[in-house]
Amino acid sequence: MGEQTGKKTWMDRFLNTVEAVCNKLPPPAILFCILFVIIAILGAVLTATGTTLTNPANGKLVASQNLFSKAGVEWLLSNMVKNFTGFAPLGLVLAMTLAIGFCDDSGLLVTIIKRAMHNVPPSIVPYIVAFIGVCGNIASDTATVVIPPLAAVVYIGVNKNPIVGMLVGYAGAEAGFGANVMIAGTDSLLQGLTNQSIDGFLGKAGAFGVDVTCNWYFMVASTFLCALVIGFVSEKIVEPRFGKYEGPGADETAVAISPEARKGLQRAGLAVLVYIIILVIGFFTGVLSKDGHTLVGSLLLKGMIPILFFLFSIAGITYGVSTGKFTNLKSINAAMVKQMSAMGAYVVFCFFCGQFQSLFNWTHLGTMLAINGADFLKNIGFTGIPMCITFIIISSLVNIFMSSGSAKWAIFAPIFVPMFMLLGYHPGFTQLIYRLGDSPTNCITPMMPYLWMMLSIAQERYDSKIEVGTFISNLLPIAVILQIVWIAFLVVWMLIGLPIGPGVGVALPAGIL
Repeated sequence: MGEQTGKKTWMDRFLNTVEAVCNKLPPPAILFCILFVIIAILGAVLTATGTTLTNPANGKLVASQNLFSKAGVEWLLSNMVKNFTGFAPLGLVLAMTLAIGFCDDSGLLVTIIKRAMHNVPPSIVPYIVAFIGVCGNIASDTATVVIPPLAAVVYIGVNKNPIVGMLVGYAGAEAGFGANVMIAGTDSLLQGLTNQSIDGFLGKAGAFGVDVTCNWYFMVASTFLCALVIGFVSEKIVEPRFGKYEGPGADETAVAISPEARKGLQRAGLAVLVYIIILVIGFFTGVLSKDGHTLVGSLLLKGMIPILFFLFSIAGITYGVSTGKFTNLKSINAAMVKQMSAMGAYVVFCFFCGQFQSLFNWTHLGTMLAINGADFLKNIGFTGIPMCITFIIISSLVNIFMSSGSAKWAIFAPIFVPMFMLLGYHPGFTQLIYRLGDSPTNCITPMMPYLWMMLSIAQERYDSKIEVGTFISNLLPIAVILQIVWIAFLVVWMLIGLPIGPGVGVALPAGIL
């Protein structure tokens, strides 16, 4: 991180301390080796003590499993390779790195930024990047992979530090994960779990339920709120902590777009337009949609990674061929090799993180942690707004260790949907406040593999000496302030009595119980 100028505030001193502490963490591969051993020991201890909990999602007892047993050894030897190759972020990140690499190596990204950011006030760039990051979650994890590297290029284009751009893009995609102006796959997934809990509580399927749009109004408003908060905090707190960027690509905005680049940009744009037309035809003919018009659950969203892979590849290769950067197949292959060679550290991380996450799931410690958190919240006896705020905070803390939103809601929903209904709250509202806790801490948990992906990219492209502490310490104020503002926004929304979705308010309709 660049040197700070002027007198350091208490915030700077605190974040510098956080950064220094986090930088003491071992390399990611070693860190997850240590965590693997810790989880294995905890699983063995809980198994030896016979600790069990009842999973409210299915009523079955949950017990930890011991890695230091015949079953544990069999699991490890049978699944070690699968734990690595089946680690979802591995293929996703490598595929998108390969595709975006075409655009990067050909010079297309720099040309687009020069043209798009011409005369754009640098002061509004953080808000635009944050808004795109929040809206990008309609494509799920794809946004976290695609947006931060592109945001770094955008920041260079307006003479800002690319590391800050990565932080803003990442915070938008992760901390603002619950919000969107459109109905996303998350809405559908959580709604299904909510309705299962309602059916179980009422003892009759379909007697009452929530629609996929039950949180839509609030989440549309939250999209703009998240973008404003993330942009503001990054501009006022995060960006001043970084010095002027003078690394690779810092002077690329000084050169005007050449006639060859303009020609390449036009041809790449035409190729992309043809590709998009093909996608539109595929969507409305039902090939990429459920019935010719439904987006949620469609192949267009499920296949977003390969669709974007072809999009970036077509654009990058067309531009490179047009400008003479790619003269033959060997030069195209060289561009792919160059991009993938920079991902060695990330691949090593994925191997060990995959083992850790698989063991964490196999030992059932994540499930037991969520059940304990739910039991604690149920037993503290809070009501009203304090209870809602406590629920959000508990969800956010559990989220640091168990980042899967659907897995946590599968455990929380059977407890809190009936509990909040008995207190007069709509199930859609219970789902909403869970989502508020499930989002902001996404960006600061070291359990999130995409944090390490960002670190790998930043070290390769912009600053070889940067460490994970720089990321966590500068994402921390974004996460904390967003959580506080989001809670305050919810309280105001509740006090005014606005609906949180079509036909859905905070209160449970009369006659349901």
